[in-house]
Amino acid sequence: MEYEPIPAAVLPLTGICIVDFTKLLPGPWCTQLLADMGAEVIKVEAPDIGDPSRHNPPRQREHSAYFASVNRNKRSIELDLRSAAGVEAARRLIGWADVMLESFAVGGAARLGIDYRSARMINPDIIYCSISGFGQDGPLAASSGHDLVVQAMTGVLSTAGAGEMPQFQAADYAGGAFATIAILSALYRRRTSGEGAFLDVAMFDSLLAMSTAALGQGLARASGGSGTPALEAWGRNPRYAIYATRDRRYVGVSLLEPGLWAKFCEAIGRPDLVFGDERPEDRHSDHGERAALYRTAITNYCAVRTMDEIDQAMRARDIPVCPVLNADEALASPQALARGMVYWDTDPHDGKVLRIGNPLARAGLADLHRRPPPRLGAHTRDILDELGLATEQGKTEPA
Repeated sequence: MEYEPIPAAVLPLTGICIVDFTKLLPGPWCTQLLADMGAEVIKVEAPDIGDPSRHNPPRQREHSAYFASVNRNKRSIELDLRSAAGVEAARRLIGWADVMLESFAVGGAARLGIDYRSARMINPDIIYCSISGFGQDGPLAASSGHDLVVQAMTGVLSTAGAGEMPQFQAADYAGGAFATIAILSALYRRRTSGEGAFLDVAMFDSLLAMSTAALGQGLARASGGSGTPALEAWGRNPRYAIYATRDRRYVGVSLLEPGLWAKFCEAIGRPDLVFGDERPEDRHSDHGERAALYRTAITNYCAVRTMDEIDQAMRARDIPVCPVLNADEALASPQALARGMVYWDTDPHDGKVLRIGNPLARAGLADLHRRPPPRLGAHTRDILDELGLATEQGKTEPA
């Protein structure tokens, strides 16, 4: 998919200034989405080290792939928030901004003099977003907000089975997604009310809100039901599970609906496995005494065919049995390419690099190419000059 530049004037957040004190994943991913939509994002980083994700493996060449994936379209300024000069520069930035984000431990922003109360005194209509693991209050407010502990405390991990590690940073991305929604909503409300906002976005709250299916049994029991049968969507339903193939790869089988199941059974020569008494509630059940029949038939079919053979046979019949792709295959898939969800970019420091796109770009709401991920402090001199401060207050580095 060829890139066509989007005029800055048509991007929805053109003219919005965001000062971002966050690091790692939830906050930076949120501000990257907002930057793609046209916002001017200034990333505030500690001298010398910067955002710790700059040092995460693997590397592209200069940049960490992790860091580069959540920090495009931003400018970077190094500020020592332990110094009076650094705090003064931070306060000037707050006065300049429409939106401020921070992810300090509870009480950390107040100790630096950049908490919401202080920010509002500087900029009365500031939209101030605090992203944390468990929120600014509650019994776990002081706990470190790492993705794993948040997933554990929301009950999401229980769906994977005892002792199983998650394979996706669900809590981090949930927090980033709700922070984005909250900021956009607050900006829209401010257009008519003129009022700023304090947005207390907790990864815990965000993931819990997205886990209604996973927590269905608990919701049913708390509301007077038995909680059984459970909604089986995590491998215990033989028609909604992952199976090994002859070449030691895997396919994902998604045959919930009776019509799709009948179509699959016809394709594999097992019409005897189609029963006419299925009820709507059976779709996400474990299928009881029939489970072993179903699982054996699917296992046997997959065990004597390669992943590609199964993919071709199922695709020809529009049956949702798909290959489990690895990272390289997913990024090179015709679907990802056709949808513009991966694209080649030229980075001034890393050369030709592959990046993951933004789903809003197809609608003309996001531009992915405005700025590459910044070097640490690359824009310190420029930003300090724009603030009217001497460049000695921060380090500088060529962009």
